[in-house]
Amino acid sequence: MIRLALAASVFHLVLVQPNHPAAMTWGALALFPLELPVILLGLAALPPGRAALWLRAALTAVLLLLSVLKAADYAMFTALARGFNPVADLALIEAGLRLATGAVGPVLTVLAVLTALAAIVAVGAALWWASGVWAGLRLAPRMAVTSTALALAGAGAAALEAGQAMGRWTLPVSPPGAAFTARVGLERIAMARETWADLRAFEAAAARDAYAGRAGLLRGIDRDVLVVFVESYGRASLDVPFYAQIHRATLAEAETRLAKAGLSMRSGLLVAPTRGGQSWLSHASFANGLWIADQASHGAALASGRQTLFHIAQEAGFRSAAVMPQITLDWPEADLMGFETVLAARDLGYEGKPFNWVTMPDQFTFAALDRLLRAPSDRPVFAQIALGSSHAPWVPVPELVPWEQIGDGHVFDEMAVAGDPPDVVWRDTERVRLQYREAVDYALRVVTGYAARHAADPPLIFMIGDHQAAEFVAMDERPDVPVHVIGPERLVAKVAAWGWGEGLLPGGGTVPIPMDRMRDLILEAYSDTAPDGGAS
Repeated sequence: MIRLALAASVFHLVLVQPNHPAAMTWGALALFPLELPVILLGLAALPPGRAALWLRAALTAVLLLLSVLKAADYAMFTALARGFNPVADLALIEAGLRLATGAVGPVLTVLAVLTALAAIVAVGAALWWASGVWAGLRLAPRMAVTSTALALAGAGAAALEAGQAMGRWTLPVSPPGAAFTARVGLERIAMARETWADLRAFEAAAARDAYAGRAGLLRGIDRDVLVVFVESYGRASLDVPFYAQIHRATLAEAETRLAKAGLSMRSGLLVAPTRGGQSWLSHASFANGLWIADQASHGAALASGRQTLFHIAQEAGFRSAAVMPQITLDWPEADLMGFETVLAARDLGYEGKPFNWVTMPDQFTFAALDRLLRAPSDRPVFAQIALGSSHAPWVPVPELVPWEQIGDGHVFDEMAVAGDPPDVVWRDTERVRLQYREAVDYALRVVTGYAARHAADPPLIFMIGDHQAAEFVAMDERPDVPVHVIGPERLVAKVAAWGWGEGLLPGGGTVPIPMDRMRDLILEAYSDTAPDGGAS
């Protein structure tokens, strides 16, 4: 009886495993999984032989896969505030490993991977053992028939619940205290089917572009344009008191300084397609004028041949460019994004020490931008700059230095090794939040300081948060991010129609605009002629 109870507890623990941080409570252990009696009675009714071994193997594989899917869900809800999509999210594994290496180091990352693999093997072994214990029960023929009938009845109830989970029909919810873990797998099947359907629709939408072939696009801009994405800068900086008390003061001070320098400013809010990471999805949504919320649609956008904002800028006579200090590997996709020039980490000339995963301070990135891209030229620049200093792990945070002292970056060396390392800081959530607050504040001061430095001949700057930080850091689950336009009054005034108020602090009644609307709004505002029929 003890072995049977232990074996049943193995199934119970796997079936009640939470797939969301909110469900990670001791109360989860008290749930009754609806599949449990089906599994136990079905195993007990199995006749001996090779067929029983195959059925046990299939059961073990299915339950192990469900356990891995739940773990993936848990990780994705923690980091990105959404579940795991088996079609679109496999490509994130590599990015996650690189981020973990920067946050806690390669040794702990490898150890974590090995631990995860060992846990998968252990769960699989436990499930195989537990299935053998119950399959070896060998019920009498009459009891086996009864058990089979009960198992089939339970399977039928589970099938009805599955139909409800997949939206095929409506039934009452599961009984209080009951759980239906197969829903996780069935929902992933439905998600995969919907994702493929969405991709087909996405490809069709990408082929439709009301601005394709239009003359006069972006001809209303006579200077450099800088689209600056501030990493992890979300609405929490404006609304969550722990962050707002610092970031609002920084923005207010910068607003006063920039206004005295003769610059105009307007600010609003955008709805980002991602939270907690995957900055490139926001970059792509902004540039393509399409809602790109996962890696699958990102790939579809690249393959579609659709003109991005940067393709259009090239045709308008700009030198399109991407300044990407966090790009350390080959980036062949850049050609498909419309970038004539790409300045990745190795191109920017930074010789100082890295700030853990962050390759260089934001202030150096802007200094390199001036040195390498914005030097006197016969063509204005239209550039995307993706900053990195406010990227996790937010340790250490640089300090501002006089611009003329930046040089090759060695001035930052002492800062790069200051304070506790990430593996120490990340043991305490409050310390993580404090570091995040300081990092975003540094980034805001860098961008606004750069704008003030060039006030005599200002570029048109779009300063945008790429996404909100993970919910446990931001303490805000909304996907909204601030956006600021800084530049000459005659150009900044053109965005007033978007509902954005003056200054660097969006008004309380500001309605967030989806990120994918920005390409077409910019084309409408800054072109000599607007397309017939509006945006796609």
